[in-house]
Amino acid sequence: MASVSSSEPAAARLAASAPWDAEADDALVCLAVRDETHDVKTFVLSPREPRLFAYAPGQFLTFSFEIGAETIHRCYTISSTPTRPHAVSFTVKRVPGGPVSNWLHDNLKPGDTVRALGPMGEFTCFQHPAQKYLLLSGGSGITPMMSMARTFHDLAEPRDVAFVHSARTPADIVFRSELETMARLDAGFRFHAVCEADALDETWAGPKGRLSLDILRDAVPDFMDREVFVCGPKPYMDAVKAMLQGAGFDMARHHQESFDFGELSEGEQAAAAEAEKDLNAAPAGGVRTFRVEFAKTRRVLECPENETVLDAARKAGIRLPSSCAKGLCGTCKSKLTKGTVAMTHAGGIRQREIDAGMALLCCSKPTSDLVVER
Repeated sequence: MASVSSSEPAAARLAASAPWDAEADDALVCLAVRDETHDVKTFVLSPREPRLFAYAPGQFLTFSFEIGAETIHRCYTISSTPTRPHAVSFTVKRVPGGPVSNWLHDNLKPGDTVRALGPMGEFTCFQHPAQKYLLLSGGSGITPMMSMARTFHDLAEPRDVAFVHSARTPADIVFRSELETMARLDAGFRFHAVCEADALDETWAGPKGRLSLDILRDAVPDFMDREVFVCGPKPYMDAVKAMLQGAGFDMARHHQESFDFGELSEGEQAAAAEAEKDLNAAPAGGVRTFRVEFAKTRRVLECPENETVLDAARKAGIRLPSSCAKGLCGTCKSKLTKGTVAMTHAGGIRQREIDAGMALLCCSKPTSDLVVER
C-alpha cells in the first residue's frame, strides 16, 4: 500500500490517536459554518493539533465567547456523532435579541478560535440502553436527538428508533434532508415531523398543529413500549411530560434535558419564577450575612452564608447569566476580585480557573465579603 504524505492536513487529522483534553488545551478552531435553515447554523470545530473527541451522544460543551469586552459562557449540545471523532459540531438557532446566538451567526467563521470545556451531561441514550427508542424534540432541541440518531445510524445498530420533531413550518425543520435520508436507508429508523403552519414555498402535507396524543399514536403506535427522550423549549417539554403522564406512560422511562439551552432571557424567566417563591424568606437565626458587590454594574446586595450568590442576586433583581444552577454548565462563571466562597460544583469549572479566582455563582456561598467582576 502506498504511504500517505504526512503533509496532507486531512491525513494528519485522521492519524490522530490522542484524545482531546480540555484541561490541557481548551482552544477549538472553527473549521466550517453550515447553514441548516434560514436561521440555524452548525459550527464545526477541531483542536489546533489533531485530537480525537470522545463523548456520549446527547452531551454538551460549555463555551467561552469573547463578545465585545466581555467573556460570556454558554452551553450547547453537541449535534455531531462520536462515531466521527475527528471534529465536533454544535448547532445554534438565531434568537432575536440573543447576545450569543446573533454573535455566532454574524461573526464566528472558519479559522476563528473559541474555548470550550467538556463534554458534560447525563442526557444520553447510553445511560438508558433499550431496543426501542422514541426521540421527541421541539425547535433547537433537536440537537441531542440528532447526535443519538446519527450514532445508531453510523454503527448500523439493530435498534428501533422513532424520531418525532416539532417545528413551526417545513422550512424550520433542522436536518430535514439528512433525517429523511436516514429513514430511507435504515428500516429501523422512522422520522416524523409535525408543523404548526405551512412555509411560504411549501404546503405541509404531514401532521399539522402541535404534538398531541392522537398525532403521536398515529406516528408511533407502540410509543408506550419505548424509552423516551425529550428536548426542546420548556413549554414543549412540560406539555410532552403532561401528555405522557395522562396516557399512563411509565415515567421511569421518560428522560428530558435538565436545563434550558436557550438564550439567557428564557433561562432567567424560569429561574426567577423559582427564586420568587423564596423572595421574602428570612434566613435562619444566627446565619451570617456578607456584602456582595458587582464591580461593573456597581450593584450591592447582602447574601446569607447559607445561600448561593446567584440566588441572592435573583432575589435582589440583579440579572446574571445562568442555566443549569447545578455547577455543571459553567454559564455563571465569574471572577472574584475580593473574598472567598464555599463552592460545590459538578465539573463546570477547571482547577486552574479556581486558582485564578474564578467561581460558579450558582453553587458558591460566601464565606466573606465579596467583589465580583460583573
